[in-house]
Amino acid sequence: MNCRGVNIKMEKHELRAVIKYLCLKKMTTKDIHSDLVETLGDSSPPYSTVARWAKEFKLGRTSTEDEHREGRPSTSLNEENVKKVEEVVLADRTVTIRHVAEVTGISYGSVQRILAKELHMRKVSARWVPKMLTDEQKKKQVDISIANLEKFQADEENFLSRFLTMDETWIHHFDPETKQQSMTWKRADEPTPKKFKVSSSAGKVMASVFWDTEGIIMVDYLEKGATIMGSYYTEQIRRLREAIKEKRCGKLRAGVLFHQDNAPAHKAAVAMATIQEVGFELVEHPPPHSPDLAPSDFFFFPHLKEQLRGKKFDDNSDVITAVRDFFEGQDQEFFSKGILSLEKRWTKCIDLLGDYVENIYIFF
Repeated sequence: MNCRGVNIKMEKHELRAVIKYLCLKKMTTKDIHSDLVETLGDSSPPYSTVARWAKEFKLGRTSTEDEHREGRPSTSLNEENVKKVEEVVLADRTVTIRHVAEVTGISYGSVQRILAKELHMRKVSARWVPKMLTDEQKKKQVDISIANLEKFQADEENFLSRFLTMDETWIHHFDPETKQQSMTWKRADEPTPKKFKVSSSAGKVMASVFWDTEGIIMVDYLEKGATIMGSYYTEQIRRLREAIKEKRCGKLRAGVLFHQDNAPAHKAAVAMATIQEVGFELVEHPPPHSPDLAPSDFFFFPHLKEQLRGKKFDDNSDVITAVRDFFEGQDQEFFSKGILSLEKRWTKCIDLLGDYVENIYIFF
């Protein structure tokens, strides 16, 4: 609750000075953000802003002013115009840029720059989400994201060197191309090409992929009809430990930060006991199922599936060969990029108060 129920607003430099002061008091980023929310209410800055400035001050920055930028300042990119654009867009998330320009009296190009550079909004298509999250689940997502983000930012290099994630996915013998992938060029006088709807093949193989910032550590394949139970997953964990010992010198000694989702096999008592037995430290994942916070779901598997779509495989061995070729065709930067993006996603989850990260974008 803010002071005496008054909606208090502070200037940017004032907020930064408060963050700087609380950093000097050795308060954590989470506590600083909570303090500001309690005092300022709806006018408090988002967690991402607090985290960015807290990090700057902890690294030795003293100034609370923005860095000087060269060049002639744009008269349209001022705080008042940014606020105007934001209000119009948030009132109707399907509004067009042209309409925003007409309503605000700001040029089309300036509206584009404000949306992209100041408000960090962009055009995307709607996306199906697994389920509607309850308030309790959203709070849990925020709490876990804050804890993971603080662990990451406390020592980024150490976190990335120790981090390891896994997940499973079905790979079909044939998965049809998406509508976008099958688009073709045509002349104005040519008929529009037709494409018959094709379903994914019944033949498929499940791939359990264990990977880190350096690449693939272990892959396990199961044929259609087989199921991963707690006992089977336990065996995978034991084999994973041996694979780490062979492929990642020093990772076991440093201590593995192990990330998995909340699939029943992963959370089975026998599996959790084995994870503890082999010395892995679990990186908590929000319940019940948060694919937008799982690197395999939001990054790795989409790239893999896109590569395989439209290709037909005769049997499981052909599928496995194609998957292996994809893995071998990626450089280390690919894997590192996927895991590094967790920082931004945890931050966005916090700013969205626990809602799905994919919903952060505005539709035009």
